[in-house]
Amino acid sequence: MADNNSPVCRRCRVEKTKLFLKGAKCLSDKCPVERRAYPPGQHGRARRRVLGYGIQLREKQKLKRYYGMTEKQFRLFFKRAEQQKGVTGENLLISLERRLDNVIFLLGFVESRAQARLLINHGHFLVNERRVNVPSYPVNPQDVVTFRDRSAQSKYMKAMVDSHQGKTLPGWLEADREAMKGRILALPTRADVTLPVEEHLVVELYSK
Repeated sequence: MADNNSPVCRRCRVEKTKLFLKGAKCLSDKCPVERRAYPPGQHGRARRRVLGYGIQLREKQKLKRYYGMTEKQFRLFFKRAEQQKGVTGENLLISLERRLDNVIFLLGFVESRAQARLLINHGHFLVNERRVNVPSYPVNPQDVVTFRDRSAQSKYMKAMVDSHQGKTLPGWLEADREAMKGRILALPTRADVTLPVEEHLVVELYSK
């Protein structure tokens, strides 16, 4: 499946929930989900009854778009979750939360996950003092995420980090914005996933 190049705000309206794909705009009164809380298109306001497969598909699409993944990438994460011990749906969510691009976004170092992926691809971040350019890299407890020296000296990077001074962090992460450094304190749990998603529907979809 090719990358989704549709407008990011349109994707949020399709799922009828904020996926936080547009940075600060998602938190402002300009957010299209707040202004037009119905799907896009000429039939967006029409009542459409969605059952069975349609409900499962929407949950999968919502989760996939939230983390900015293609179908191929998402299916690979699901297969890995199936092979792990425990509940498949929870395993999937935890592995998605551990992605480096997601962690950098949660730490408040960037405006969106898409921006995190771009900066990671360009080598702006280090994990345990080693450069990592793979957005899906899974972090582990006690890992330390920092900007590389040259990036940390950038006025643009510093201003971006400073703009998130008041951001609330999940309990499994710790950030030192003065040092532009983050630490993973523990593995995330199901309770740490704030997106309103019913992961069991995704499992049912792929189990058919």
